[in-house]
Amino acid sequence: MKIARFTEHGRDGLAMAVNGMNFKGIYLDKLGVLGDLQAALEKGPEAIRNLTHALSLGEDIDLNQVSLRPPLLSPEKIICIGLNYVDHSVESGFVTPTYPTVFSRFNSSLVGHGEAIERPLTSEQLDYEGEIAFVIGVGGRNISREGALKHVFAYSLFNDASLRDYQTRTPQWTIGKNFDRTGAFGPYLVTADELPEGARGLSLQTRLNGDLVQNGNTDDLIFDIPTLVAELSAVMTLRPGDVVVTGTPAGVGAARKPPLWMVPGDVCEISASGLGTLRNPIVAAG
Repeated sequence: MKIARFTEHGRDGLAMAVNGMNFKGIYLDKLGVLGDLQAALEKGPEAIRNLTHALSLGEDIDLNQVSLRPPLLSPEKIICIGLNYVDHSVESGFVTPTYPTVFSRFNSSLVGHGEAIERPLTSEQLDYEGEIAFVIGVGGRNISREGALKHVFAYSLFNDASLRDYQTRTPQWTIGKNFDRTGAFGPYLVTADELPEGARGLSLQTRLNGDLVQNGNTDDLIFDIPTLVAELSAVMTLRPGDVVVTGTPAGVGAARKPPLWMVPGDVCEISASGLGTLRNPIVAAG
């Protein structure tokens, strides 16, 4: 199934489609004790079943006629993986990592499908990074690689838009990855049962103003999704609703000569087989 979060007439809601694109939606204030998706994930599988049953009885909704929000607004953790494709590691001047390169994003950086990514006043080096993200459904610590996919609830798309000059001001990348309204997430979640196991073999493309700038495939991940779950959970307890952003393939603007930065008026689109298209205009902050 696909689950989207939307806003219409000042009211937040959830919408769901099963084996297709015909969404049914309900405003959150009508869901009552069933709560939001984040709350249902934290309560467990029965709460998810109750929530999705309620959504299946909702009214037909056209996602093109509402404002989409990030599928999850307040995950406890947004964990990003850098340099997770060999070709991107090479173009960035790094050796292929032997252990995942981990940094964090914060909720304040998130925007949804159709919302504007903002280029801040303090930098012009706004770069695109098309990525696939996954959401933890069942939490845990020290999860085995063999059992890792049982902990994955759904997948989505992410634009890890980065301010490169800020990113390189320190040895850690966090500062360049957390400007407000630079992390696009959506357009919806796609549950794991609708995709190949471990999201293997998914093509991933980024287009800037219609031009193809990144073209990768999840088969080329250095650390695949089971490995990421196992390695991360060896360090920290993964909780329901945590988001892991898996890395970007080659073609980023910073590696081009001359560099290709996103500017106000641009439109960036990220697409992956089975996950739809995440589309965001670029505007100047303020």
